[in-house]
Amino acid sequence: MVLILAACGGKEELKTVKVGEVTRSIFYAPLYVAIEKGYFEEEGLKIDLSTIPGGDKTMTALLSDGIDIALVGAETSIYVSAQGANDPIKNFAQLTQTDGTFLVSREPIENFTWDMLKDSTFLGQRKGGMPQMVGEYVLKQHDIDPHNDLELIQNIDFANISTAFASGTGDFVQLFEPTASLFEAEGVGYIVASFGTESGHVPYTVFMAKDSMISSDPETIEAFTRAIKKAQDFVYSSSAEEVAKVIVPFFENTEVDLIATVVDRYRSQESYAKDPILDEEEWDNLQNIMDEAGELPKRIPYEELVNTNFAEKVTK
Repeated sequence: MVLILAACGGKEELKTVKVGEVTRSIFYAPLYVAIEKGYFEEEGLKIDLSTIPGGDKTMTALLSDGIDIALVGAETSIYVSAQGANDPIKNFAQLTQTDGTFLVSREPIENFTWDMLKDSTFLGQRKGGMPQMVGEYVLKQHDIDPHNDLELIQNIDFANISTAFASGTGDFVQLFEPTASLFEAEGVGYIVASFGTESGHVPYTVFMAKDSMISSDPETIEAFTRAIKKAQDFVYSSSAEEVAKVIVPFFENTEVDLIATVVDRYRSQESYAKDPILDEEEWDNLQNIMDEAGELPKRIPYEELVNTNFAEKVTK
């Protein structure tokens, strides 16, 4: 009887953590690596992952306890804080540190310069989101007024932007991967620049949770963050092909070679954060970009919405 009881109690039961991602994207490769490589299980966690399209819907799920942890842009925590949330949302682990979009031209351009966008038709991202804010920020950095120097189209839903370009709308378009690389492979468009490279480091996609959850269950947050750090290390120490083979179950309709191309492109420009620490310079850059776009409700001090205790501990 003693032996039977010992055998039954030999393996600790995993704790389920409900995670909501704002979209399914190769941009989030380290998360899928952590799941597929068993890093969460090594930390005693079982991840219940759901995709909740739209930052507003993801935050609603987090605030209403539909999920425990959200993977979404850090700007959403600023919007919630500005509305006077009783239980602040804290950013505790960074996953991506640059914008993930690329400038795609309808025709191949050997020596691209940003002034080529002047007097063109530019199919941008929908107004109010980080891709749009970063897009306009980059244009302004290159002395292009996005509302006067070109024809800017921003009224097309995110899901339909690539279709609109493929159907003939626009001379240039701002696209996420893998669509940008797929268009290039098919001759539909050609990648000529990276908005992520041009805009610098920002906390583009971050894991966040309610302050009350972090305070009441710090062990889970630390274990979660440690698993993410293991995955970040794997992404940068393995070949793009190896990473692609690990995460392909999350992208059943995408060829593994295309996934590898995208992973390599994001990794080469260091879009994947190398550690989960969200630093103050990145936070300030985010708010500068939001302010430039007229979307910053008010400046929120770094210390109010960022908790780096867990990220710093697992990184050390």
